[in-house]
Amino acid sequence: MDISQSVESGDKALIILQSLVCYLREKNILSRCDIEELCERVEAREKEFPCEQHLAAAAAKDMRDLGEYCGKRYGGKRRRCL
Repeated sequence: MDISQSVESGDKALIILQSLVCYLREKNILSRCDIEELCERVEAREKEFPCEQHLAAAAAKDMRDLGEYCGKRYGGKRRRCL
């Protein structure tokens, strides 16, 4: 069996995007502040599209987890609250 057939395309895309975010953070192209802002944007989608709320909630959780991982792995200052 071909390995690409046993994995859903959404799962592959998620792994690629997570790897891209980590790579950009590692190269200091994305700051920790950028990742926090991205988390907020993903969380805002949860409120915008109530019909897909469970998917948006899952995406927001994944993004928070990725943000925490990047924060621990690559450090950086957190955004200051206004």
